[in-house]
Amino acid sequence: MTGDLTRRRFLETAATAGLGIAAAVSTGAGEKREGQPGAPARNTIVVDSHAHLKHGDAARTEYTPEAIVRTMDAAGIQKSVVFAMSTTTKRSIEMAEAAVKQYPDRLIPYVYALPNYERPVLREIEEAVAARGFRGIKIHVGECTLADYVIDPVLKLAGKRGAACIIDLGGRYADAQRMLEAFPETTIIIAHMGRYLSTDGRLIDQFIDLAEKHHNCFLDVSGVVLLAKVEEAARQIGAHRLLWGTDGPHPKPDTGTFAREELDKIRQLNLSEAEKADILGNNILKLLG
Repeated sequence: MTGDLTRRRFLETAATAGLGIAAAVSTGAGEKREGQPGAPARNTIVVDSHAHLKHGDAARTEYTPEAIVRTMDAAGIQKSVVFAMSTTTKRSIEMAEAAVKQYPDRLIPYVYALPNYERPVLREIEEAVAARGFRGIKIHVGECTLADYVIDPVLKLAGKRGAACIIDLGGRYADAQRMLEAFPETTIIIAHMGRYLSTDGRLIDQFIDLAEKHHNCFLDVSGVVLLAKVEEAARQIGAHRLLWGTDGPHPKPDTGTFAREELDKIRQLNLSEAEKADILGNNILKLLG
């Protein structure tokens, strides 16, 4: 507990003193102005903490860096965390690195952890986070087993290097509990508050309870349809451990509209403007330092 609190204080202090990032969200002709219902607070920076260069859908849909940044501009998003899945770790590094090279001030790279029998991907992951500017690691249960003999070396490396791990667990509560207990020094972000598009309130409650017990646990609110659970999580564990993301881009009705609608879901919540600002950007910037 003491180590977790110390690390949190360090991150918060470093972020406040060193980042100095505060940008007013631009207000276009069709956007809500400050003071209107659902409008952003002044000096709120919006960060999409969950954006795909390559998706895990059946078509393995890819989006170019240009398409992602156009979407960000249309929605009023200043920065996005980007990663590719449904590919090898090596290719995920190449795709994210190329995207960030093109837009270094807008995009933040994560590496995709996918075991490969042909090469030691742990070395590739370590090089990415230790020497190539990658700030986190993406893990997806749909393509990677969460068995301890496979995933534990990645979690150990993440803790050692201070890289956040966002994990899509597909609702596997027991796996999340084991990992959080085994790696208290590793920051684990539970994607979709436990399960994508889940309508099982009890399952989401389990993950909120789990986050309450483990201060190294953050909840990603992308793909959450029970929005009341986001408010409940903010009250139970604090808004400072909730991270907003689109899980996009998504083409329906179009990528910009989809992203704006995801933003509005948070802006309409019964939370303070400070809490909304934390969820929409402050938290992920502090977490990544």
